[in-house]
Amino acid sequence: MQAPEAKKRLRELIWRRLTEAGVARFPGAWGRIPNFVGAEAAARRALELPEVKRARRVFVNPDSPQYPLRAELLSAGKILVMASPKLQGDKPFILLDPARLKPHPLRVATLKGAFRYGERLSLEELPVLELFVTGCVAASPKGERLGKGGGFADREYALLLSARRLSPETPVLTTVHELQLLPEIPQEEHDLKLDLIVTPERCLRVSRETI
Repeated sequence: MQAPEAKKRLRELIWRRLTEAGVARFPGAWGRIPNFVGAEAAARRALELPEVKRARRVFVNPDSPQYPLRAELLSAGKILVMASPKLQGDKPFILLDPARLKPHPLRVATLKGAFRYGERLSLEELPVLELFVTGCVAASPKGERLGKGGGFADREYALLLSARRLSPETPVLTTVHELQLLPEIPQEEHDLKLDLIVTPERCLRVSRETI
């Protein structure tokens, strides 16, 4: 089976698994990076990691399951960078600096809040980032990642890497439910690899030798 078809079947497996277990939150798992029960616990666990504590500037995805993590990062004084959908416009990135924001992090961390209160920047205006946070449909202990099929995270990572806003050593982190873990996921050459996989129950640290 070709990788794209195998990935499609695995996405459907995860969406069905989360839905049937009753751990998929509104608006449902299908067709998206699924929000899950326990996202807050996973966010708190992620904040305890040394890689997260060290990072001052963090790239974050806009999806619902990482909303608690974005709020926690802002509350901890981290500067966040988000990408606008499909990287549209001359300034497709949004910078959120908690030192310059008056609204509460719970308001700023939403997608609408980020667009309302954040500063629009071009790729060249971005600071160097020390952590890359992405959402997943599924992840494996080997660091393999399965997105929803649009390729946006892969593109954003490659763009930031080529502009030297990230280095190959910059940790890549995701938060997922335990039911989103798979033994292995078919990979293609461009696929983003994970270093840190955090669930409400534990953290999986991927050895660079296995990536």
